[in-house]
Amino acid sequence: MASGVTVTDEVITVFNEMKVRKAQANEDEKKKRKKAVLFRLSEDKKHIVLEAGKEILTGDVGTTIADPYLHFVKMLPADDCRYALYDATYETKETKKEDLVFIFWAPEGAPLKSKMIYASSKDAIKKKFTGIKHEWQVNGLEDIKDRRTLAEKLGGSSVVTLEGGPV
Repeated sequence: MASGVTVTDEVITVFNEMKVRKAQANEDEKKKRKKAVLFRLSEDKKHIVLEAGKEILTGDVGTTIADPYLHFVKMLPADDCRYALYDATYETKETKKEDLVFIFWAPEGAPLKSKMIYASSKDAIKKKFTGIKHEWQVNGLEDIKDRRTLAEKLGGSSVVTLEGGPV
């Protein structure tokens, strides 16, 4: 079921910036790169927009943010739904990898109407996020607070560590 919700150009731009890693990026560009970002429905429920102030920049990791994953989890509201992109850096037995993870946050404490419109609007944002390998629907802090759960999503049964600490 489609909700008729549209994705703003700003959301698409943020996704494309996160997806493309410039090999020749200078230090300043690397610091401004987004590690995580939240998206929400606009007040009129017609558009998916960037949530102001709800992002983690790569340059903040290690300076103002010690653990980007835990900081990201704390950004999620306990009583409403969100969409998120998280740029996960992890290691399998074979190699170190970086992948964008699309997360649909629908906590149990969110109003039913909010869950319904976010669920029915998910395809609109997913269609714009071409090339996403990993999608994760999360329904509460128990599902997301332990980085091992995300590690399992990304690496299957491999031994995996995520940036911010071992798993």
